[in-house]
Amino acid sequence: MSNEIRNLEPVELWNNFADLNAVPRGSKKEEKVIQFMIDFGNNLNLKTVVDPVGNVIIKKPATKGMENRKTVVMQSHLDMVHQKNSDTSFNFDTEGIKMKIEGDWVKAEGTTLGADNGLGVAAIMSVLASSKIKHPAIEALFTIDEETGMTGALGLQAGYLDGEILLNLDTEEDDEIDIGCAGGIDITAKNSYNEVNSPSNSTGIAISISGLSGGHSGMDIDKGLGNANKIMNRIIYETNDFIRISEINGGGLRNAIPRESFAKVTVYNSKRKVFEKTFKKVAKAIKSELKTTETNLDISFEEINLVGKVMTTISQNTLLNAIYAAHNGVYSMSMDMENLVETSNNIARVLVKEEKIEISCLTRSSVESAKFDLANSLKATFELGGYAVKLSGSYPGWKPNINSPILDVMSKTYEEMFHSKPAVVACHAGLECGILGTNYPEMDMISFGPTIQGAHSPDEKANIKSSQKFWKFLLVILENIPTK
Repeated sequence: MSNEIRNLEPVELWNNFADLNAVPRGSKKEEKVIQFMIDFGNNLNLKTVVDPVGNVIIKKPATKGMENRKTVVMQSHLDMVHQKNSDTSFNFDTEGIKMKIEGDWVKAEGTTLGADNGLGVAAIMSVLASSKIKHPAIEALFTIDEETGMTGALGLQAGYLDGEILLNLDTEEDDEIDIGCAGGIDITAKNSYNEVNSPSNSTGIAISISGLSGGHSGMDIDKGLGNANKIMNRIIYETNDFIRISEINGGGLRNAIPRESFAKVTVYNSKRKVFEKTFKKVAKAIKSELKTTETNLDISFEEINLVGKVMTTISQNTLLNAIYAAHNGVYSMSMDMENLVETSNNIARVLVKEEKIEISCLTRSSVESAKFDLANSLKATFELGGYAVKLSGSYPGWKPNINSPILDVMSKTYEEMFHSKPAVVACHAGLECGILGTNYPEMDMISFGPTIQGAHSPDEKANIKSSQKFWKFLLVILENIPTK
């Protein structure tokens, strides 16, 4: 890792971020980072507690003269999304993130950076470790597994926190103050199929979809980005009369728009020329449709050794029809907040191999009933194809409160500091505030953070100047927390 990162301002923020990024911290693999935070709190001689699900809570008394202010919960999640470019050799379980500076941005070398939500964690660490920052009593809440199920927030019980105000540091535009978010639910469709021997008069072909931008399946779902699973399905659907499927492996995490998909098929030798002509025609059309948002999209094929087994024709047709019919992308926009996506779905993962099919989706909505409406629509779509469908991991959204007292404080402070009004928004991502509010309903909540782009993809980057702005804003907010 470049030592240049540690010399960036504010030094305390970037040094804590560098220390954090040296620790593997994938979702559901947080053992090392939990211990890292325990050691951090204990080394500061601060009360440090780990709850039954693995959330770490570190409490720090108010600085002198701030004892009469309301207690503040500062909250960020410890886990990060693990994504890397296909040509990057990296082991997320054992290696620390390799960072670099490009212009006014901090990036990682071929992997996700972990600024989501590592910069929030680092900011809280910096406040806890400081002997100079003025602040009220702090309850630092570091949750686990935010990215793949919100299980940390869901598992936090009442009684661990006494704070009246919660500052969630997980927003990705520095001119926004977030007061609401979407809830989500996982849809998993599974099926089996019978394999038959590859036709003897055929040739093995590997189809590749790559070079897509990917990104956050909530924050980036309205940007017109390509979904590798839908593109692969469209290619195979259009050439279905000429090929037989052996394997498909597309996408990955539910909360990441799939960037790549790979398939192995056989092409009938007698149909080889028409397959190639059709493939090129469809690929050209797709690339033209996405030319504005996906300039690096590659849709290609190459000849490989003939695969041994392929799907039956009936199973293949059912698979293609189900994925084609399943909604992907924005489903509806909010009627209450301008430019807010209300409901969406991400077809995140398609795996077809050895007579097993698994399709994974993440449906989001800021309206609970609409979330289940789209989820049931997807469920019905897959069930028509004979799939067994499971809905799981449902978590609530966070209903906006425009009369929030901390919102008033932060909006006025922002305008005084930066001579412009902040954008008060709700987002389509899944923040933990709505879940935490289940057991702490009286807590006044807000979310903000530095500018981060490309979260959940190897293009993730954190803006250096924005991080400085965020840090200054945070410190002034802590100084201006209302009295009890």
